[in-house]
Amino acid sequence: MAFVIEFVGEAETDLDAIRAFHRPRILDAIERHLKHKPTQVSRARIKRLHSTDSPAYRLRIGEFRVFYDVDIEGAMVTILRILSKEQSLSYLRLITDEESGTGETE
Repeated sequence: MAFVIEFVGEAETDLDAIRAFHRPRILDAIERHLKHKPTQVSRARIKRLHSTDSPAYRLRIGEFRVFYDVDIEGAMVTILRILSKEQSLSYLRLITDEESGTGETE
């Protein structure tokens, strides 16, 4: 079964901000790894995130990380963010804090 891959607005913005040299490699890896087996966890590429409900998975592509959710019944992969390794650490801290209710509010 082939999954439909959908990019949310933030992911499209992230992709636009990445140097054009890296974009084809990222898009190729997303297509190759997420089109047919987006939930197949591996030691090097796909990781199930347990510290948060969404995003549920992370795909590693060199120095970049793709965060995504999977709807098995709807055969849909939703790409939420595409970040550098450094940015991804901050992103994960932020969403973990938000879900645990420890995030700062103004």
